[in-house]
Amino acid sequence: MSWAGPEDIYLSTSLASYLDKKLLVLLRDGRKLMGTLRSFDQFANAVLEGACERVIVGDLYCDIPLGLYVIRGENVVLIGELVCMLHFLL
Repeated sequence: MSWAGPEDIYLSTSLASYLDKKLLVLLRDGRKLMGTLRSFDQFANAVLEGACERVIVGDLYCDIPLGLYVIRGENVVLIGELVCMLHFLL
């Protein structure tokens, strides 16, 4: 059994592993944004390219295109990588 070293912990908590990947970002006000992570800083401020907001009403949803979008880190609740099956679960 191997133990996680300091470098493993750093990589698991960094947004660097998500660069150039499609993400779902849940904001404090309940909005759900999707887009490709292009940049971030130490405060979790993030830049999404090709961003869109997903609005869900009952069983229906629509995506509102936003383009290049800057997100202030203090508004972020959750960031996760999108996989092809995720849009069926939202």
